[in-house]
Amino acid sequence: MWRGVASGSIGGMAPESLRDAARRQEPLRDAASGAPPGEPLVGEVVGPPEPPGRVTLPPWLARLFERERPVPPTPASRGLRALLLVTAATVVIVEVVNLAYAAEAGWTLFVRSFWALLRVIGFLALMRAVRYGRLASRPFGLILAVTTVFAVARLAEPRTGDFLPPVPVLVSFFVLLAECALIVWLLYRSDAVHQHLTGRQVRRHIPAWVLTVRVAAVTYAALLSVPLFVAVGEAFTDERRQSAAVTLAVLVAWFVLTIVSGYIAAVASYFVLRGHTWARWVVGIVSVVVLATQPLFCFVLLGVDGLIRDGIPLIVTAGLGLVALARSRGQATWYDPNVTD
Repeated sequence: MWRGVASGSIGGMAPESLRDAARRQEPLRDAASGAPPGEPLVGEVVGPPEPPGRVTLPPWLARLFERERPVPPTPASRGLRALLLVTAATVVIVEVVNLAYAAEAGWTLFVRSFWALLRVIGFLALMRAVRYGRLASRPFGLILAVTTVFAVARLAEPRTGDFLPPVPVLVSFFVLLAECALIVWLLYRSDAVHQHLTGRQVRRHIPAWVLTVRVAAVTYAALLSVPLFVAVGEAFTDERRQSAAVTLAVLVAWFVLTIVSGYIAAVASYFVLRGHTWARWVVGIVSVVVLATQPLFCFVLLGVDGLIRDGIPLIVTAGLGLVALARSRGQATWYDPNVTD
């Protein structure tokens, strides 16, 4: 019995439970004994005092400050993370080579180059997700790889002159394409990577297609913003394709679409993870709206070239989100309160 007291529990009760029970009995004990409130009785065994300044947080708030521990690495996870690092470096090299052979410079090239270089941060974030064994690495890696290929391809494609870019640009692009294809294959087809991504106990179990809906929805704002910035830059140049009034109206509508749909899709997709049916309908409606309007805006203000360069990445992402909504129908998420890691 005294060994149980020394270890901080009696009969399976936690120390916090013992202290709470003692606090509830203090008024009755003090009234019966005549001792001052809060003072222990003669011969009473009391536990060690609580550390000064320690605040007991509610369980839901304490989980927010828990330090997540990574999954023990495996040869497959180390190889995948090394490939992601090499791909991030390849993105930088391809951008440098493309800028060296670019025949024009301006706002459009700056926006698209900056957006392509931001993919480096995305690959580093994917490396961390793989290290911690998160199943969301799959849809995140798929969307990142597809949009990276399109982002670099629209920079490598010459706007005027030759049909194909210079040989160094073309070779570096195909190297990046092969690396992105290998990343997707490892994430979805490698059994060793699958065991690593599913080896961590999680408190909330979410099907893979539901995670795909979430990842696709949170990228809508970025995929809408990049061509919008390009269109804003071209609105003040000689390359403007519409009148000033039409251009301004389309830009305002495009801006409203980006803000509203990006916010709604991000918030609603969070509740999709929680299994709410209404959130699935909201994400589906937003996906259809952006799928119909953003390519139209690209065609009106940026022409066929802008539709190919900036419209296809969102078409692929929104289409993947709709497919994920259809495939995840009836797949429920569930919560396990016993998982503490």
